[in-house]
Amino acid sequence: MTTRPLVLPELLPLLEEIPTVDLSADSLPAFRAGLEQVAGQSFLQAEDYPVTLERLNIPESDHTPAIRLFTVRPRKTSAAARPVLLHLHGGGYFAGQPELTATQLCQFAQELDCVVISPDYRLTPEHPFPAALEDAYTTLCWIMRNADTLGIDPARIGLTGESAGGGLAAGLALLNRDREGPEILFQNLVYPVLDDRTVTSQPDASPVGGEFLWTRTSNTFMWTALLNPVAAGSADVSPYAAPSRATDLSRLPPVYLSVGALDLFLDEDLAYAQRLIHQGVAVELEIVPGACHIFDQTDTPVAKRSIARRIDAMKRGFSL
Repeated sequence: MTTRPLVLPELLPLLEEIPTVDLSADSLPAFRAGLEQVAGQSFLQAEDYPVTLERLNIPESDHTPAIRLFTVRPRKTSAAARPVLLHLHGGGYFAGQPELTATQLCQFAQELDCVVISPDYRLTPEHPFPAALEDAYTTLCWIMRNADTLGIDPARIGLTGESAGGGLAAGLALLNRDREGPEILFQNLVYPVLDDRTVTSQPDASPVGGEFLWTRTSNTFMWTALLNPVAAGSADVSPYAAPSRATDLSRLPPVYLSVGALDLFLDEDLAYAQRLIHQGVAVELEIVPGACHIFDQTDTPVAKRSIARRIDAMKRGFSL
C-alpha cells in the first residue's frame, strides 16, 4: 500500500526534496556526499546564531584514535558551570558528521544554556561495531576529565541523538551503566535505531512504516555494515549494538523518545519504550501522526512543535 495520503501535507515537500533511495554499497558514496553538503550548509547557517562554534580534538591514545569534536556554546558569559549535552549524529552509521544538524544544536545550546559536544565518530563499513560506540564512550569520559577547562558541570550530562545517533545514544547509556561510567541525567532519543532483528523477522510489522526516506532495504544494508562479520538477526549480536537485545534495562537514565507514526522504526521504538517502563525507567513518548523519518529536519509547524517538546524535556532533565 502507498502511505502518501497519510503523510502530513506540510511534510510532502520533504518527499519531493529528498527522493527515497534504497541504499547499497553502490549508492553509499553519493549518499555520503549529499550529507556532507547538508552539513556544510547547516554549519554556515549556524554561524548566524549567537553562539561560539569550535572544533576540538581528543588526542589519539594507545587504545583509541583521535576524535574530532564539534562544540557549540552560548556566546553570553556565565559565572556558573553549564550543563553539557552529548550529541550523536545520524546517518545510518555509515555517513554524516556532527555539523549535519548544526542549527538545531545551536538552538539547544541557546535554550538550554548548555554546551553541546558532538563527536565525529568512525563510520561503517570501514569501521564496524564497536568503533562508533567506543568513540562515543571515549568522548563521554573526556568530557568528565576536562569539565573544568570546558566550563561545564560534570554532574549535569545529558545525552541525545537521532536515528542511528539515537541508537548509538541508547547503546552508550547501556555500556556506560555496565562500565559504571559518568552519570547521565537523561536520554533524548529521536526515532532511534534499536533492533537488528527487524531485518530478518518482524511478525507484526506496521504496514504503513518505512515507505519514505528510510526503507527496509536501506535498513538491512545499515545493519549488515554495522555488525560485520556478525549477521543481523543472529544470536551473537551485542545489545550495545542493538539496544533492544538487552534483557536488563533497569538503572538507565530517564528517556524521552520521539518517533513518527510512518517511520520504519516505530514498532521497535514502541516496544523498547514499553520494556523500559516495565523495568522501572521513566519514559516520555511522543508519536507524531503523519510523520516520516527525519520529519524534524524541516522548517514546518510539526517539526517546530516536536523540537519544542524535546527542549522542554531536556530542560526538565537538567532541572532548569
